[in-house]
Amino acid sequence: MNPSQSKKDEYKKIYTKSKPILLKLAKELYIDDISDNFFLEIVIPLSVYLNSFQKRNIPYFIGLTGGQGSGKTTLSIFIQKILIDVFKKRAVGFSIDDIYKTKEDREKVAKKIHPLCSVRGVPGTHDIGLGNKTIDSLFRAQSNTYTYIPSFSKILDMHHPKKDWRKYKGRPDFIFFDAWCGGAKPIPDYKWRPPLNKLEKEKDPDQVWARWSNNELAGDYQKLFNRFDKLIFIQVKKMENVYENRWLQEKNMSKGIKDKKLLKNIMNKNQIKNFVMHYERLTRHILDEMPNQADIVINREDKFKFFIKKNKNFFY
Repeated sequence: MNPSQSKKDEYKKIYTKSKPILLKLAKELYIDDISDNFFLEIVIPLSVYLNSFQKRNIPYFIGLTGGQGSGKTTLSIFIQKILIDVFKKRAVGFSIDDIYKTKEDREKVAKKIHPLCSVRGVPGTHDIGLGNKTIDSLFRAQSNTYTYIPSFSKILDMHHPKKDWRKYKGRPDFIFFDAWCGGAKPIPDYKWRPPLNKLEKEKDPDQVWARWSNNELAGDYQKLFNRFDKLIFIQVKKMENVYENRWLQEKNMSKGIKDKKLLKNIMNKNQIKNFVMHYERLTRHILDEMPNQADIVINREDKFKFFIKKNKNFFY
C-alpha cells in the first residue's frame, strides 16, 4: 500500500519528533539494527491510524498475532510509545506469555492428559481467566484505581512476584495484547493432519496432546479473542521463517541477561527447533487462515523489513 504524499510528510514529521525516544527504546530492548523504514512504514502509520479512532468510554482492545519471534511484542511496545508520547493517549499492553499457568498447574494437567501438557506455549497452558480479569479491571478502572499487569519470566518459567508487576493507574484508551495464537480458530476435522514433525511422531503418535490443545483453543481462548476491536497479523512466508525468527529472538533475549546462571537457560538452535515443533501444527493453520481473518496484515520479509499488505479499513 502506498500512502499519499501528504501522509508521508505527516509520518516523517512525527518520526523526526519521536526518533530520539524511539531509538532510546530500541537500545533498551537490545535492538541495534532497526531501520528508519520500520518506523516510517509500519510503526507510525499504525499509530496514526489508531489515534484516529473516535474517543469512547471503554478502551480499544488491540490484538497482535504472528508466529514465534515475528516481532509482535516489539511492534506493540513501539506503537504504545508513539501513542503515549506523541499523541498523549493512555495505552498499556501485555502478552499471552505473561499469563501462563504455573509450572505446577501445567504438571497437574500433564499427569491427567499427556506429558507434553507441561510444556508451556500451546493453547491449554495459559491462564485465560487471569487475562480476562486483567482486561476487565482495565475496562472498569476509575481514575484513581490500579490494575496489576501480569509478568512472567520465560527464563525462570515462573511469574515474577506480584509485588513486582506493573501497577497501571486509571483506565487506558488502548489495551494491546500480543499472542502467537491471537485470534486463531481451532483446526477443523476436515483440515486435521496426522503427526507432522518429529516431536509429534515420537511423543504424541495418537495425537492425544494435539487434540487436547485444539479443544482448549475452542473454549475460553475464543471468548478472549472475540474481545479484540482490531487484530494485526505479522505474516512470514513459511514455517522455516518461524524457526529462524524464534532463534533470533532467543539470541536477543540473552543480551539482557546479566546473571550467568540464568544464561544457562537460554536455548541453543537445536533446542529452539525442538521447542517450536510444539507450535508447528497450529502455526501452519494460522499462516493459512489468518491473512483472510485479520484486520491488518503486515508482511515480514527480513529482520526489520516489513510492509503493510492489507487493511480492511484503508487508512492512507
